[in-house]
Amino acid sequence: ALVLHDGALKWPPPPPPEAAAPPPKAAAAAKEPEAPQSPFSRTLHRSLSATAGIASLLAVGAASPDPVFNTMMGTLSLAGIVGYQVVWGVTPALHSPLMSVTNAISGIIAVGGLVQMGGDYMPATGSQWLASASVFIASINIFGGFLITARMLDMFRRDTDPPEYNHLYLVPGSALVGGYLGTTMAGYDGMHQMTGLAASLCCIGGIWGLASQQTARLGNALGMIGVSGGIAGTIGSLQPSAALLTQMMGTMGAGGLLGLAVSKKVAVTDLPQLVALFHSFVGLAAVMTSFSSYLVDPEHFAHDPMGGVEKTSIFLGTFLGGMTFTGSLVAFGKLQNLLDSKALALPGKNALNIGMAAGSVGAMGLFLSSPAAATGIGCLAASATLSSALGVHMTASIGGADMPVVITVLNSYSGWALCAEGFMLNNDLLTIVGALVGSSGAILSYIMCKAMNRSLSNVILGGYGTSSTGTGEAMKITGTHTETDVDQTVEALTNARNVIIVPGYGLAVAKAQYAIADMVKSLTENGVNVRFGIHPVAGRMPGQLNVLLAEAGIPYDVVLEMDEINEDFDDTDVTLVIGANDTVNSAAVDDPNSIIAGMPVLHVWNSKNVVVMKRTLGVGYADVDNPVFYKENTSMLLGDAKSTCDALRERIAQVYNK
Repeated sequence: ALVLHDGALKWPPPPPPEAAAPPPKAAAAAKEPEAPQSPFSRTLHRSLSATAGIASLLAVGAASPDPVFNTMMGTLSLAGIVGYQVVWGVTPALHSPLMSVTNAISGIIAVGGLVQMGGDYMPATGSQWLASASVFIASINIFGGFLITARMLDMFRRDTDPPEYNHLYLVPGSALVGGYLGTTMAGYDGMHQMTGLAASLCCIGGIWGLASQQTARLGNALGMIGVSGGIAGTIGSLQPSAALLTQMMGTMGAGGLLGLAVSKKVAVTDLPQLVALFHSFVGLAAVMTSFSSYLVDPEHFAHDPMGGVEKTSIFLGTFLGGMTFTGSLVAFGKLQNLLDSKALALPGKNALNIGMAAGSVGAMGLFLSSPAAATGIGCLAASATLSSALGVHMTASIGGADMPVVITVLNSYSGWALCAEGFMLNNDLLTIVGALVGSSGAILSYIMCKAMNRSLSNVILGGYGTSSTGTGEAMKITGTHTETDVDQTVEALTNARNVIIVPGYGLAVAKAQYAIADMVKSLTENGVNVRFGIHPVAGRMPGQLNVLLAEAGIPYDVVLEMDEINEDFDDTDVTLVIGANDTVNSAAVDDPNSIIAGMPVLHVWNSKNVVVMKRTLGVGYADVDNPVFYKENTSMLLGDAKSTCDALRERIAQVYNK
């Protein structure tokens, strides 16, 4: 079809002036590719790495204060290996439910608070009040996290899926809790440990289940069973009085009701900030449990062979918990638009971070060397203050576009704080779950950084550029863009055979997923093959856009990851980019001196026609111009994404209803 206006050709769009070639000196300044490693060097590196690992374990064994410590290290190591394996098996589309379910499972930190609780119907000492508060906060995570996970997974259901009978998972849950109570009352003393093992395995199964859509609901159910069994086993081993049991159940019930109320009301677009907020609860609970554990009996550490290990764990739990608590609150503020999403750039920001970290190391040294209770409390308070300030400053110094990495890193911090609680209380369940959560956050952080071609230190320290960025001048983008309108875009879409839609964070902000779903349904019913391409760092949380599209009823089997769909753009008639910029920027491929050089992106420009929907021609979070906007086969559909998507939906419906 041809579109003329006053004799001028408007569709297909006329080619814009060719962009100026980049200066030769810029290309020369690009980093040279590294030479491939020889087989000998590669094997030598692996051999030395294995040797270093073995030597480290032997050194830990030589310095071990007690055989109990060796057992705890063995539990941590094996749990870390298992966690590494199961987390890598999670499908990328379910990374958001993974974040949510690990958040819920990390609420098992309530076990540490339950051990420290005391009094009758109310706590009687400061230590008991801290423990009770820790249990209350952790319960918000448990109940709220599992409900959010269930809501996410329900969104992925398709009309053609068979019926579900998830209530049947009450049978294994009842078998674990009821079987434990029954056998314990019958006098079988070994049931505490076996129940803890069963709970740990169920928590591992909770993450394993997210390997596919078919087993995801089983995973969420196993997570619930694991946490319930762990808490039941802990309370049973404590044998509390009726009054204390009432206090425990009341505290957990109140926190659980609050978690359920919040999780029921939150909108899907607000899930990233809710996950960040729940992370802060785990951090705060870790700080409270650590303080409570120290206050119970500060004098016994000097005489206990494991006293040094316990004190180290208490301090690390306080430090990691403080960073997780305040860092998560800042992340929540940025995601909720309560704080400026731009990176804070204080003079000497790295020196500030180093100073606060050094102060914490000094406080730790004094804490471990001094037997005085007053000194210990002061050191813990200093650690909590410094780590909290460090969490605020480091997170505030990171821009809003890097929040997916920040959330996963904080998730990892909460897991390692949980491990510290496990060492502090010699509790295998806490150690295993902590290793699972810590591994999950670390692996997701790695995936996010790799998807941006950046190092984790570059992101956490608020840096710019990728590991491939050269030292020369970035390519200058020249030329003019071509604008289109709704009618021309509808004509292109309805005449196409293959269409790929690439959504970005702008889709989530505009809440345009429902209009897109209706539009896709109309196109599909009329023979157009429509699929979606998702970049790993699109959105503000891993897998967020997958959840948004699933909520609108788009089948998950047409939503593909970047690596799955990138080669298909060559055979695509129209690519529709909605609210994405940096993740489709060709400068990452063509300009070795761009600050996003080497970043994996969706190659939308290889399509026959590209329509980019944006409010303006402005740059993305990386502050880099996008050459795709000025390419010959690209048309810009400028305007509000929600209004434009609504107009596309209505116009397509009119075309097919004629």
